[in-house]
Amino acid sequence: MISEEKLKILTESAKYDVSCSSSGSGRKNGGGMGNGFAAGCCHSFTPDGRCISLLKILLSNDCIFRCKYCPSRADADVPRTTATPEEICGLVMDFYKRNYIEGLFLSSAVHISPDHTMEQLLLTVKKLRTEYRFFGYIHLKGIPHADESLVREAAKYADRMSYNIELPSERSLKLLAPQKSKESVLAPMRQLQREAKIFKEEGRKGHFLPAGQTTQMIIGASPEPDGQILRLTESLYRKTGLKRVYYSSYVPVVHDSLLPDVAAGAMREHRLYQADWLLRFYGFSVEEIVEEDGNLSLEHDPKCSWALRNLHLFPVEVNTAPLEMLLRVPGIGARSAYKIMEARKYTRLTFDDLKKMKIAMKNARHFITAGGKYCGGASMRGWLAPAERTGVQMSIFEYQAAQSALTGEL
Repeated sequence: MISEEKLKILTESAKYDVSCSSSGSGRKNGGGMGNGFAAGCCHSFTPDGRCISLLKILLSNDCIFRCKYCPSRADADVPRTTATPEEICGLVMDFYKRNYIEGLFLSSAVHISPDHTMEQLLLTVKKLRTEYRFFGYIHLKGIPHADESLVREAAKYADRMSYNIELPSERSLKLLAPQKSKESVLAPMRQLQREAKIFKEEGRKGHFLPAGQTTQMIIGASPEPDGQILRLTESLYRKTGLKRVYYSSYVPVVHDSLLPDVAAGAMREHRLYQADWLLRFYGFSVEEIVEEDGNLSLEHDPKCSWALRNLHLFPVEVNTAPLEMLLRVPGIGARSAYKIMEARKYTRLTFDDLKKMKIAMKNARHFITAGGKYCGGASMRGWLAPAERTGVQMSIFEYQAAQSALTGEL
């Protein structure tokens, strides 16, 4: 069995990677132990980002790379250790039998060489599947610069793989992670996407990354604005078919003159997740979401911020507005929008109907009418609309009254 000291070092070193929050795997139990099917893994997070339903661990924290933001970088003065594949397998099985975990999140520092590290990771997951008959969820981190054949083979045993981009630009990578490159991360992503497509088209037996791929970006370690981060995100979803992009607020765990001395803060990370959701499910573009300075508003969520900049488009009538416009109303999510679209086939909706449908009226009522009636108003005094050309700043309910007088819509 793995020693307590080694376990502590390797799990503590793994806590900074947040890209492991869902499964969505199609891998069913094959007559052994565990099940990663569909939502087979439930997850709970500690305040420092650790996922406590997966065993989240590094194979090694003894790294040859010198990424300046990483607590395991080669020149960091920290305790070093490396586990064997047998130790990881034994730990997974023991923890699963004790009902501590439902799956494994396995990563590693680059130990000895990229190929050696990837070989050890592959050997670990292969042993778990074939010798220990473990069919629970496995998320495996890929190693940049490792041989393609190793990556391809590992994908047959993992439910999900991820290559962390870490920094949003090539320039920042060269400055803060000189041994990595954009291509060293994107190339295996594209390879896995191609292999998965071929695997599916040819109807091969077995599994090939049934839960797809994810990646992570560190936010605030480098100076890129939110708009640049989101444009990269948009491109990754489109070109590599990622399931999720995760954002991790920079925390100054190691000191370096090239790094900020203060943490990025949780709110910026939160806003990026909200914007990411709008890109994927609400039909927004990056240019619509970000402010004039290229960043997201910290005061309002991205959808509300967009609505406040585009008050000339509101209010919308819930009984006639197209789906794409309902999706842009603050307080109306995708599920609520589809419920409205379905319900209005049979009746003319009122505000009472919307409340019964559990629409979030606190925000939505200021941007909609129902049967020609408007219920927004004075409670929005704290939400300021764009200033008029005279330099007088109007509150939203004053702006709406002015629009009504001009258009007769209210």
